[in-house]
Amino acid sequence: MCSALKPLPLYVIMLVIFCSSCAKKQYVDTILYHAKIYTVDSNFSTVGAVAIKDGRFLECGTDSQILSQFDASEIIDANGRSVYPGFIDAHAHFLGYGRSLFEVNLYDCKTWDEAINRVLSFSKAHPDEKWIRGRGWDQNKFVNGEFPDNTKLNQLFADKPILLSRVDGHAAIANAKALQLAGVRPNQKIVGGEIITNGGVLTGLLIDNAVGLVSHIIDKPTNEDYKKWLMAAENNCFEAGLTTITDCGLMYYDIYAIDSMQKSGDLKMRIYVMISDDTANYNRFLSTGPYKTNRLYVKGVKAYADGALGSRGACLLAPYNDKKDWNGFLLNTYSHFDLLADKLNHTAFQLCTHAIGDSANRVILNIYAKYLQAGNHKRWRIEHAQVVNRNDIALFGKYSIIPSVQPTHATSDMYWAKDRLGNERVHYAYSYKKLLMQNGWLPLGTDFPVEDISPIKTFYAACIRKDTKGFPENGFEMENALSRKEALMGMTIWAAKANCWEQEIGSIEKGKLADFVILDTDIMQAADADLLKAKVFATYSGGKKVFGK
Repeated sequence: MCSALKPLPLYVIMLVIFCSSCAKKQYVDTILYHAKIYTVDSNFSTVGAVAIKDGRFLECGTDSQILSQFDASEIIDANGRSVYPGFIDAHAHFLGYGRSLFEVNLYDCKTWDEAINRVLSFSKAHPDEKWIRGRGWDQNKFVNGEFPDNTKLNQLFADKPILLSRVDGHAAIANAKALQLAGVRPNQKIVGGEIITNGGVLTGLLIDNAVGLVSHIIDKPTNEDYKKWLMAAENNCFEAGLTTITDCGLMYYDIYAIDSMQKSGDLKMRIYVMISDDTANYNRFLSTGPYKTNRLYVKGVKAYADGALGSRGACLLAPYNDKKDWNGFLLNTYSHFDLLADKLNHTAFQLCTHAIGDSANRVILNIYAKYLQAGNHKRWRIEHAQVVNRNDIALFGKYSIIPSVQPTHATSDMYWAKDRLGNERVHYAYSYKKLLMQNGWLPLGTDFPVEDISPIKTFYAACIRKDTKGFPENGFEMENALSRKEALMGMTIWAAKANCWEQEIGSIEKGKLADFVILDTDIMQAADADLLKAKVFATYSGGKKVFGK
């Protein structure tokens, strides 16, 4: 007679279960394979596949490694396409860009009359608008190169206020109705700005801080405005392969609107925010410290040292080459910038100051140096760092000050930059390679809507330093071109680092958020002439497809 079977000991049962599970694949949300993935990790390595779970990269490796270890509900065959970390714009105006999509587009106007005609067309299509706003005109593209005035606007729009911003936002034309509503007077003075008159009559041309006299009386956006602006901006940015945007200078109510839309799930773009240099913002943020969620990081403070080179508002050490009695000006007093640096030095916020001219850069560099120790990790930034005196460049490295630059500014300004600066100074403008050497890394952005949102154009301008038509033949000041590796890092991990976000985004590594973009062209290997043909095949944020078929 057979004896009764005895139950197996518990430890044997557990061992069998463990061994059985070892033979099974781990289930994840998404597998991407058959790709050339530029991880932009510390070794700048490439892999063929990744596994994604709960919005983060779980593992990176070869096709065989990932497919043998994991199974997923979504398995993506990249068909050999190239994959990169989601592109990060280190300096932009996301909300402003969204708003500009619903204003008069003046970006490629060749004459002021063309701009006027576009305003007329917009007015007819939007008869209920209380204000007509537009952006993008650039007098440097006009035949005579001279600033326009509001004469025709006054004739055509006697009863409707108009405000048309220059491409860089540092100048605007306002019609008489807008000036009347704002109470602007011919002899009025304003610190850090100019109200231009002709024979004692207002021309409508406002420079730098003078623009705010008019823009500040326009009603604040409604919730409906925020939704249409932000969603339109997000759609275009995802289509361009951008997954994180640095928005440089917002008011607290703008930030609250963004936070609300992100928490509701309507807005998926990851955004690093610099608060505008405004007491109302300081009262709400400085005492509590930086604000951070999975998609929003409020950590920067945006100040403006000077204006723009194109409108001759940049503050230069020596006069403009094409205006011998003019150096430009600072937008605020030295004591203002000094007190701000002192205040922020006792917080975790990053001070991020716009400085274009070599005088403005010198002032801000020296103020930063007063409060920063060599080798510090505060990552205070100078936005643009566009014209830097040769004797001041080393201060970036000495005090770990981060220059945040926009490569397409060089290729947009190169047609007239030498006219403004002269033969010698232009060699120390848009000096990206020299600036990169100071700290060994350099974040790249666009300043959109001043420039195109395209990261591909950023990459091309950084490396090739030509416009989209291939001009100039040998590139613009090529000694300051970046390598393709440097440009890609500037648009990914270095941009994340500039925002103190590099532990979570900026590279394709285990544990990081699964933000990535698939291109139809390998921009690291393609011929120069083929770079601008590259298209985004798909964009993923947190492991979810946000653009692509």
